[in-house]
Amino acid sequence: MERPGEILTRGLIAGAIGATVLALWFFLVDMAQGAPFRTPAMVGSALFGMDGLETDVGLIALFTLIHYSAFLLVGILAGWAISFLDRVPHIVFGLILGFLLFDGVFFGSVAVTGIDVVAQLGWVEVLTGNMVAGVAMMSFFHMTGSVQAISWWEAFTDNRVLREGVIAGIASGFMVATWFLIVDAIQGRPFFTPSALGSVMFLGATDLGQVDVSLWITAAYTPIHYAVFVAIGLAAAALAQQAESQPPILIGAFLLFVAFEAFFLGLMAVAAEFLLGPLAWWSIAIGNLVGVVVMMGYLWKAHPALRDVMGHEPIEHPA
Repeated sequence: MERPGEILTRGLIAGAIGATVLALWFFLVDMAQGAPFRTPAMVGSALFGMDGLETDVGLIALFTLIHYSAFLLVGILAGWAISFLDRVPHIVFGLILGFLLFDGVFFGSVAVTGIDVVAQLGWVEVLTGNMVAGVAMMSFFHMTGSVQAISWWEAFTDNRVLREGVIAGIASGFMVATWFLIVDAIQGRPFFTPSALGSVMFLGATDLGQVDVSLWITAAYTPIHYAVFVAIGLAAAALAQQAESQPPILIGAFLLFVAFEAFFLGLMAVAAEFLLGPLAWWSIAIGNLVGVVVMMGYLWKAHPALRDVMGHEPIEHPA
């Protein structure tokens, strides 16, 4: 493992690279739209509660300082996280980091300013810029020798938790999507659920009248849907592997189910409270239950040692 000083230095440089890449990306986007510095001016105005679009040099400079400070912190955290790994697929990790940055911008902007900055800037531009920044940061870590790169396929086949987590997440996500497709079709509104969630995320919808039920919105939301389930699948796969030596897997399964419910309901409570009516609580509960059953069923089949442990070693209770 690297020394703390090396992690800090590389993290700061990587953060500065990411911040610069994202700033240049939006400068090019703004120039293409004929409005130089529109992005920092708009986000800065929203951040400091100013009405309209302030293009004051001082405001833009202050926002730029905040922008770089945030990325420096992200760089340090990313450097610390990968210091525990010998090899990583740096392109894939860069895209994942970029997606996490995109999530941070979306939820952070709503929580801090009450304004969906992603919708105003354009979700395609924000997602693309953050992913490019994430790849640039991870590429720096690779080129400086702090981590050895491997292909995504090698990482997938060599790492059991990664492989099982991705498969479990995709299978679970597919069944949940199928469940909501059936519910939407029965109610005479196919693709309403993914379109509604996508409209909230990408279009800033705040009521049912602003929901755009379309294949385009559904297609845009689908990768995010599967990314969430893959993340939960990775946690479940790690839990299943650990449970082979620690039998009380039922506790972990219960907590995973609670996490499904809390995540989905919490997401809508924060970002789309108006959807809690059209998306009845029972359909959400059943959908999440389907996801848990599929995920845990796959992991149960993939871990015969776990079945042996549960079948022959009763859970011990403290005296």
